[in-house]
Amino acid sequence: MNTKKGYLANYIGGWMVSTLLFSGILLIILGNLTAKHHFSINLYLLILSAYIVLAVSAYILIYRRTKKIMAVIQDSLNSYSPEDIFRQDLSVSPEMGLLFSMLNERFNKSKYLDLSQKQAQYLALQNQINPHFLYNTLECIRSEAVCEGMDSVAIMTETLSTFFRYTISNINKLVTIEDELNNIENYYRIQHYRFGDKLNLTVDYDTESEVNILGLFMPKLIMQPIVENAIYHGLEPKIGKGTLQIKIICNTDYLIIHIIDDGLGMEKDALDKLNRRLLKNILYDHDEQSQNRGGIAVTNVNNRIKLLFGERYGIHIHSIKNVGTDVEITLPVILKGSL
Repeated sequence: MNTKKGYLANYIGGWMVSTLLFSGILLIILGNLTAKHHFSINLYLLILSAYIVLAVSAYILIYRRTKKIMAVIQDSLNSYSPEDIFRQDLSVSPEMGLLFSMLNERFNKSKYLDLSQKQAQYLALQNQINPHFLYNTLECIRSEAVCEGMDSVAIMTETLSTFFRYTISNINKLVTIEDELNNIENYYRIQHYRFGDKLNLTVDYDTESEVNILGLFMPKLIMQPIVENAIYHGLEPKIGKGTLQIKIICNTDYLIIHIIDDGLGMEKDALDKLNRRLLKNILYDHDEQSQNRGGIAVTNVNNRIKLLFGERYGIHIHSIKNVGTDVEITLPVILKGSL
């Protein structure tokens, strides 16, 4: 950042020091004149008192307040959440307060406009796929496959129908972890027909926990997009077999889900860039790479979690090139199916 520009904040410190130094010199001269020429000592003390009051007032009202404003702005920028600045009391005039209020309102409108556009895009896609038509067609395919003795086709079609039914219906409702894992199992079966023994899935959670982990609630379609990314970006390009592990940990405050693959991993620069984007909580990712992936991008899953539960929750990724990737999802512990 170029700090050599003529910003007011850059001159306040120098101006304060110069003014106080100049005034101090004048006071010394006035003091000497008072002593030599017997000017009124009371007048000198009055001027000295006024000087001290003005100096302290200038420090408190101008210099210290300006430094505080700069510190708050810098902290907001460093936290990757510039919108936090709108929650601070930085108004130095009624006009500045009105400006901050207008910017905050415009920011929120822009944010939720993006949200509405994404929802509209999803609803348009959903409306194009008539669920009953889709399920009936898949059922017809399955029946024909059974009649022809093509059991593998029938099983795959039934699995695909179940997966679509779960994915399309009631997108906004909370589901149990058991429901999400069942959906992952259906998705894995579909992928297993393609990859065969190259792909292996394991699920690990504490069966002796005080809390019934499978009975906890979470937003729908949180795990499946991460599993999809792990398969297509980590395991599919890998030579040889690959393992995908889902590990679920629960404590009094957090539900933590690890989705781990032993695939290709990520370069450190790409990993750092992705984690910064997840930390920034960019509402929606419109870059070409994400659009070409298909499905719901990791960043959108992360943003959905943060919109629902706050900044403490979301996704963080650990990865080592040619070793594998661990996507860590942090959620609140929800005992009932309502927010």
